[in-house]
Amino acid sequence: MQLATEIKEADQQMSRSIHAALIDSLFQDPGSLFAGALCAAIAAFMTALKTGNAWLWLCVALLIVVGAARVLDMRQYKRLKSTITPAETARWEMRYQVGAIVYAAVLGLWCAIAILGSHDAVAHMICTSVTLCYFAAGGGRTYGRPWIFHVQMLLACGALTVALLLYGSPYYAGMAVLNVLFFFALKHISTRLQDIFVRALLAREREAALAGQFDTALNNMPHGLCMFRADGRLAVMNHRFCEMMQLSDDLVRGGATASDIVQACVHTGSISAASGNVILAEIENSQAHGIITADPDILRGRSLSWAFQPMSGGGAVVLVEDITERRNAEARISHLARYDELTGLPNRVSFRDEIERLLKTPHDPGKVSALLFVDLDQFKQVNDTLGHPCGDQLLCAVADRLRAMLRPEDFVARFGGDEFVVFQQNIASAEDAAALARRIVDHLSERYKIDNHLVEIGASVGIALTAAEVSADTLLKNADMALYRAKADGRGTYCFFHDEMAQTVEARRILELDLRKALVNEEFELFFQPLVNLKSGKITVCEALLRWNHPVRGTVSPVDIVPVAEDMGLIVDLGRWILRKACMECMKWPENVSVAVNFSPQQFHQRDVLNEIRYALEVSGLPAERLEIEITESSLLRNTQLTHDVLSQLRNIGVRISLDDFGTGYSSLSYLHNFPLQKVKIDRSFLEGIDADRPLTLLRGVARLSADLGMQVVVEGIETNEQLELISADGSVTEAQGYLFSRPVPSVRIRQLLNASYGRPAAEAELHVVPSRSIA
Repeated sequence: MQLATEIKEADQQMSRSIHAALIDSLFQDPGSLFAGALCAAIAAFMTALKTGNAWLWLCVALLIVVGAARVLDMRQYKRLKSTITPAETARWEMRYQVGAIVYAAVLGLWCAIAILGSHDAVAHMICTSVTLCYFAAGGGRTYGRPWIFHVQMLLACGALTVALLLYGSPYYAGMAVLNVLFFFALKHISTRLQDIFVRALLAREREAALAGQFDTALNNMPHGLCMFRADGRLAVMNHRFCEMMQLSDDLVRGGATASDIVQACVHTGSISAASGNVILAEIENSQAHGIITADPDILRGRSLSWAFQPMSGGGAVVLVEDITERRNAEARISHLARYDELTGLPNRVSFRDEIERLLKTPHDPGKVSALLFVDLDQFKQVNDTLGHPCGDQLLCAVADRLRAMLRPEDFVARFGGDEFVVFQQNIASAEDAAALARRIVDHLSERYKIDNHLVEIGASVGIALTAAEVSADTLLKNADMALYRAKADGRGTYCFFHDEMAQTVEARRILELDLRKALVNEEFELFFQPLVNLKSGKITVCEALLRWNHPVRGTVSPVDIVPVAEDMGLIVDLGRWILRKACMECMKWPENVSVAVNFSPQQFHQRDVLNEIRYALEVSGLPAERLEIEITESSLLRNTQLTHDVLSQLRNIGVRISLDDFGTGYSSLSYLHNFPLQKVKIDRSFLEGIDADRPLTLLRGVARLSADLGMQVVVEGIETNEQLELISADGSVTEAQGYLFSRPVPSVRIRQLLNASYGRPAAEAELHVVPSRSIA
């Protein structure tokens, strides 16, 4: 019973297809059902005839009618089987159940009447043997739904067993016991048969599902696939392979050989005949390998990757992938890696490799080659004023002009930005390279028409001639150094490389290394030059000036340090050190003396310049009012609003702002009005020819204008008493600075000068102090 319950629960959970298959098993053999029903009817007829019992004739009639109905029902099911839906199978199962139960009840009734209604042993034997044989055969027919068979046996064999027990004979009682054992044996057998059948159906269903999944995966994979058996015939081919090779389904179903498949691929134009022969050889080969075939149709340009994998039992698997897009993408990537996308010229990598190859190629001993490094002048202004799209068009126009100027054997590339490189092969002398450089400078300087704009630019050229065993990198470096010299000479010209340039560059490189090391080791020192108040004759401010105590070069001035530091990007770190050191030194001076610190444009426009100044004041303890920041006009040229905001915040915290070297650069008077400045330092260039009326009038005019705007005025570079008297005559100049008072001196010396300025007579001779009466 437990096994039946488990099977019934499993039956409730099984799929509709399995359920339909179990029901279908009930109607599989109408012939055997008809034979069993006929035999039972004949046996019942014999018992009725032998015993003469009228009730047995009724059983004969019932057996014939019910048996015939069941046979007809099974035949009707066979006719309608193809149209029966899974939902309708339950109705047919019910019809089978009713017929089987009624027929079993009639058999049981017949056995009971035959045994209890007569004492004829022959009749007893017939009904008992026929009934047991019927159900022994029926157990194999109803294995799909064993519980129906169990009900049948309970109705028929149960009635037979009860009749045998009631008959009263011990032998009949023994027969009844055997019937019970027979019932349980058949019940177990029928249940196991159903279990085996269900398992087989489940296995078939799983196999069908796996086959379906495999078929779906096979026909939806991006690769074409063919599998050939050991005899060379086709076993599997997916839709993708047919689609790629334009093959018909008839070829696949016909059991074609590998040769047939390859010939069909050649016939459709998917592969060439030569590729077909290679593919056949690879299929027959016993090793894994791969090839790539090109499409015979050049316009289509398809590339196919073939992979061959032999199988252990013989045969091979062939995978085909369309790699056209991938190869095109790789070609595009390779082109982009070696060519400039904008101009179509070779890029730096391609140019270097090509030059390296050309340099290794044997050439005429009487010939030389030249590398010309071309840089466009004023190109940045075009980008800034007309925009980058116009700049891109200009670069394309430049590339076209360069191509037009070169011989077929020459080579041109774009190195990026506005830099181009030309390689001249086999020229007679350096004059040929110079002639090409002149043409480049002249032609590239001619006007361009870009989007209805007339654009003018220039060009500078650096030239390096090939020497014995020179590398491409060395040649490029030499040409770059020559270009640097050409630009330094005023642009719009060309320059040849000389060995002295390499020495200059090497000296610059050593200087850069030493400067970086000096910043780490703090090899710098601050010197200070005083500013003297012309009314009081006392030092009011000391300007901090950087000195470098180089172990070999000696003392290096800021003129040599600052440009290199700016190029290296060290000026911000160096300026931070100067600011903090100067603030700390100022704390050792009299309280009414301030310190002035120069800020380069890079340092002034750094993002955290305000925080750096606040930190220097906080660490040193110096009041903000004793710090002056000296900036040049170039610091005011860019980010005007941002510059104004920074200056305003500095003024709000008490820091004083001086405009240094006024009179150089643009010298816009608007700076004096638009920016919160407290002091103007007039450049020493104003002192040239000051004894004449015009220069003196100009200096005094600038001084009066600045004074009228509420600013202090300082004149730099005072070296003589005559200059001092001229600038101080009208009282507009408030402070002066120069060698007349003191050269820049170390921190120890400036303290002595300050002591002299503020009441130490012993040191007064060290400083030229202006008597207050001479100012009046």
